[in-house]
Amino acid sequence: MADHQDSNTPESRRLKIFTYEGPWQIYAMNWTVRKDKRFRLGIGSFLEDYKNKVQIVQLDEETGYFISKPEFSFEHLYPPTKIMFVPDKECQMPDLLATSGDLLRVWQIHDDKVQIKSRLNRGNDNCAPLTSFDWNELEPKRIGTASIDTTCTIWDIQKEVVETQLIAHDKEVFDIAWGGASVFASVSADGSVRIFDLKDKEHSKIIYESPQPDTPLLRLDWNKENPMYIATILLDSPKVVILDLRIGSMPVAELQRHRASVNVIAWAPHSSFHICSAGEDSQAFLWDLASMDQPPEDGLDPKFGYTAGSAINQLRWSSSQTDWIAIASSSKLQILEQQAYACV
Repeated sequence: MADHQDSNTPESRRLKIFTYEGPWQIYAMNWTVRKDKRFRLGIGSFLEDYKNKVQIVQLDEETGYFISKPEFSFEHLYPPTKIMFVPDKECQMPDLLATSGDLLRVWQIHDDKVQIKSRLNRGNDNCAPLTSFDWNELEPKRIGTASIDTTCTIWDIQKEVVETQLIAHDKEVFDIAWGGASVFASVSADGSVRIFDLKDKEHSKIIYESPQPDTPLLRLDWNKENPMYIATILLDSPKVVILDLRIGSMPVAELQRHRASVNVIAWAPHSSFHICSAGEDSQAFLWDLASMDQPPEDGLDPKFGYTAGSAINQLRWSSSQTDWIAIASSSKLQILEQQAYACV
């Protein structure tokens, strides 16, 4: 494994590992998508307090240090459960950031400040908290949210209205991911992965259920390069489940080299066979699934790995700079170029 780097030392810079020490524990984190904002990320605090924070930080490529300006830090009610920048690589839209928590918020980033643009709730003063959301890359006006009240809600953020709301599961919905302009998947405390099509709102398809009844599924990620593949993780489980929609309810692969619970997964934005996973064992693994149809007898091994200083709470793969991955562990944000990983 590569050694943990505590700061931007000459060795870490040679290996292309850059660290930002946040003022609080980090949970929500994501890269910008815009081509004109290289190495810009948003991070959210995880404080047991009504008042939390979001910061937008930028790596200075010359010095190797992150810049955090006060005008790009703002208060957030409750810890944000997810952060996403608008999926606009070509910079044709306003520079937007969305966050989820007690409700969905959309923020506009200006040259000298960040302003709230929209507070989106469902006309209810006691809305159930949002566990996650996903921004539709093909229809950027659409955001889908997941809630503990068993529903998924699709928003038109341009009109600031609910496009549709579905009772998606029997229990809390923990994550949602788009697989196309009108198709999304969700996972839940009821232990199922379900797929929905907005063109047929009356029906959904269960494509996977936990092998142990009612074992919650916490996260999912839909492969952008090959929409036949979805990955998911189970509560308190060290494995990553890979599903092939053409096969049915049985996993096509199970990745089982973590030594503690997996917290997060992320498909490569540029490859249909590469996925990252990270978790409580402080490990981030990069897997090559090109041979998953003929795995070794004892299962697949990760291709590369990285050891952080503590449990990894978040991991994101940059869609505009595909050699770079960001991880959040405790109060540290680290971005790593692929060469910083060690062979395992």
